[in-house]
Amino acid sequence: MSLLFRRFRSGARRTALAGLLALLPALALAHPHGWIDIRVRLVVDEEGRLEALHQAWRMDPFYSLVLIEELSQTEGGLEAGLDRLGGEIRGNLEPFDYFTELRMGDDALRLGDVTEYTVMERDGRVEFVFLLPLAEPRTLSEQTLQYQVFDPTYYLEVVHAAEGDAPDDDALTVGGGLNCTTRVLPADPDPERVMEASMLDVQDQAEPGLGRHFAETGVVECE
Repeated sequence: MSLLFRRFRSGARRTALAGLLALLPALALAHPHGWIDIRVRLVVDEEGRLEALHQAWRMDPFYSLVLIEELSQTEGGLEAGLDRLGGEIRGNLEPFDYFTELRMGDDALRLGDVTEYTVMERDGRVEFVFLLPLAEPRTLSEQTLQYQVFDPTYYLEVVHAAEGDAPDDDALTVGGGLNCTTRVLPADPDPERVMEASMLDVQDQAEPGLGRHFAETGVVECE
């Protein structure tokens, strides 16, 4: 199970998830077992410094269906259940820097604590929205910023929201008045890593770090 949901394991969820997986072709049981569509917006202050990454994660329809069905049956109904789920997800992600690695040039950037987050149901899918601050703001002018967002175990694939092969225009954006270009680089995993992932079935736990090799890279260059 993904680190994202490792504390959210009631019998009802396991039963429903097993039923959904049983409907999928055998090849679909190789890693990953689900996906997350993300949108990232760089939050920039008036001095042109990067303060935070505003991220929106939409769970795939299968995970969403299971979660919505179970949460609707809990105390307080769906809305209260989504609120509780937000705290669970935030707590699960904290020890892993919220699945986010951020670099400016050769420097790895330290991240702060997430205190602003919410979970909602939108068009039948569960969406986790949060503000991930930097430990300290960093100037973006004349810099190249790169980031990756990935589940270390690669149980869930994390990709930028897209229609077809190209990321959506709002999959990666920059706030503020800076003149920046953005692009999303596809993953290019080594064939051995692809084989390693394909041999894991729904019961297996990948070694932490496998997901990095399948992660897209967001690139932001500012003048």
